[in-house]
Amino acid sequence: MTNEKLARGADRPALVVGVLLLALAGIVYYDASQQTITSNYGLGPTAMPYVACIGLVILGLAHLFVAFRDGLPRPEAADRTALFWIIGGLIGLIACIAAGAGFVIAITILFACTARGFGRRALAVDAGIGFGLGLVIFLVFAKLLTLLLPAGPLERLFL
Repeated sequence: MTNEKLARGADRPALVVGVLLLALAGIVYYDASQQTITSNYGLGPTAMPYVACIGLVILGLAHLFVAFRDGLPRPEAADRTALFWIIGGLIGLIACIAAGAGFVIAITILFACTARGFGRRALAVDAGIGFGLGLVIFLVFAKLLTLLLPAGPLERLFL
């Protein structure tokens, strides 16, 4: 980052992010309050959305506080190529799950594209690492936790 400071006024990106985080916290709170799932003991499944809501409120307020601080450094320009690789990985993840290709292939694409976005050039090696991690994660969820992630033809071999 450069040491060039902002002259005065609110930092617009931090202000926008703060307001969006608070709005998202409001949506999560409303959605959590509409759940009708109950628990016979202790904390039920509705507790986690409230925890997430509290976290979003804290982050939103912190962004608003930072937005009005004087002397914030100017952010560097974004690397558009890296952003396109990461967004492409997310789109690939969503497309794989929507098309029924399964969790492991989706995670393989996401991992390889994200690694490329962070500057790594070994796409085939990263795809192999992503495949291994995705398979281990899928097996842990399916066999140990008995929770099924989106299954495709590959995952059905292990079920």
